[in-house]
Amino acid sequence: MKTLIIGATGQIGKMTTEKMLASGHDVVALVRDKSKLTALESNNLTIVEQDLENDFSRAFEGVEQVIFSAGSGGATGADKTLLIDLWAAVKAINYAVDAKVKHFIMVSSIGADAPDNIESSIKPYLVAKHMADQHLINSELNYSIVRPGTLLDDAATGRLTTTRPATRQDAVINREDVANTLLYLAEHTPKKPQVFELFNGDKSIYDLLDA
Repeated sequence: MKTLIIGATGQIGKMTTEKMLASGHDVVALVRDKSKLTALESNNLTIVEQDLENDFSRAFEGVEQVIFSAGSGGATGADKTLLIDLWAAVKAINYAVDAKVKHFIMVSSIGADAPDNIESSIKPYLVAKHMADQHLINSELNYSIVRPGTLLDDAATGRLTTTRPATRQDAVINREDVANTLLYLAEHTPKKPQVFELFNGDKSIYDLLDA
């Protein structure tokens, strides 16, 4: 199954791209600057250079699955959050519907279910994620929405939970564990749409998710 990874030069996106290629998958990497992927060499990799603020529908040609892990980044303002985290995601979902994609995997965030419960500078980001998630839920696509906790740079533990911890300090997840989860989802298309949060825990991905 050919998989389009949107945001393939981000931290999670790049890890996921590397893991997908290492597992023998055909990958289309949609990036704004292809020079950031020059270290990746594979006959199974196609790089499409396109700005998400413009039309990027050509990246969906021949694609059967999409992983959306793009983000505007914490250093940008609410304008880029609106254009990338919301509008680019909405466009990607619409393109996926037109392309009759079989599975759309969205990297969302803890708190996207109820942005009003968070009073901080990240609220615009959570609102954008909430609306993007809702657009996917209302689409005709089969989807997996992953809402990770606070992201850490530690190595993967392979031990996870979808149950939100009692304290904010424990509501964390290693980026590599998120990438491994995306790989698992790409290889195990769910029988029905699913939305779940993801944190460091005590179960393997195989025990945790019923694909």
